[in-house]
Amino acid sequence: MTLKRTPLFPLYDRYGGKTVPFGGWDMPVQYRDGILQEHIAVRTRVGLFDVSHMGEFEFSGENAESAINRLITNDVTRLQIGQALYSPVCHENGGTVDDVLVYRLAEDHFMVVVNAANIEKDFNHFRACEPNAVIKDRSNELALLALQGPQAVDFLETVADQSVRSIPYYHFLQNVSVFGISCLVSRTGYTGEDGFELYVHHRDAQALMSAILEQKEYPVIPVGLGARDTLRLEARLPLYGHELGDDISPLEAGLSPFVKLDKETFVGRDALLAEREKGVARKLVGFELTERGIARADCDVFFEGERIGFVTSGTFSPTLQKSIGLALIDARFAEVGRTCEIDVRGKRLQAVFVKTPFYRRPKTIS
Repeated sequence: MTLKRTPLFPLYDRYGGKTVPFGGWDMPVQYRDGILQEHIAVRTRVGLFDVSHMGEFEFSGENAESAINRLITNDVTRLQIGQALYSPVCHENGGTVDDVLVYRLAEDHFMVVVNAANIEKDFNHFRACEPNAVIKDRSNELALLALQGPQAVDFLETVADQSVRSIPYYHFLQNVSVFGISCLVSRTGYTGEDGFELYVHHRDAQALMSAILEQKEYPVIPVGLGARDTLRLEARLPLYGHELGDDISPLEAGLSPFVKLDKETFVGRDALLAEREKGVARKLVGFELTERGIARADCDVFFEGERIGFVTSGTFSPTLQKSIGLALIDARFAEVGRTCEIDVRGKRLQAVFVKTPFYRRPKTIS
């Protein structure tokens, strides 16, 4: 299979990028500084990610709001122009199609951002469920750069043509000039840190990335998917295909705040309502290993010899200096402080269920 490439692929080599296949894309897992230093840079300073593999769909017309509201579990009607929200998207049986961000660009104009591996699947799902909706796939027109870290706001404030400091969390500004390049600037991210995501036309992506990384005032470094994964896991942010999937509901994944069952109707509502009333059979829990090792995805979890679930994601946390992870387990055993065993390459390692997120940034958004 031929891997897709983002418009920033030609720049990877300049910064020592090492690429790996990811969701059908040839993406940088790390750059010259390496995963550990990239992780630390985002937690303490500022880093830049190429996430242009993400998909962007445009919904427009007088029925756009109602169509999106039937497709997502969250409530799009509460969005003001310039505001975004996070939401799962479900099958009728309550399994998760994807998790998305929805941006209200104008009264009857929205952008829905989907995961890279799900672009075609999501588009077909949206079309099948809402055949009369006006939907345009703009994934091949837009690139996306994520500027993340405690210094992100100070840096962007110096290079944008209007103030970004006052943008609230999950809000955005359109037509912001950054180094002379027009961007949609969103106060969102996937790292647990403050920061922004910059949506830009494909043709301008290389110029924007080069300008950000080659200015001298702030030491912004490029960051790959390796650190993106350790950062998001510390913040307990779900990754589709791990914490969410066709056979995992958003209620099992602990995303009930984003499932508005009081809405009149949406795809999957009946199944999720029944699941809530009955009680979820499985729950996503955080764990720490209490002995040396790393539990990766798909490792089995045991309690007193009984298999109770499996690891969805696991890593060694650079921030906490502990082996951490998330596991989907039988809800009867999902109790903070409970000990368990995790099978790592044939050896059962001791672990304990803990509160999540594992990491919270120390300061609120300024």
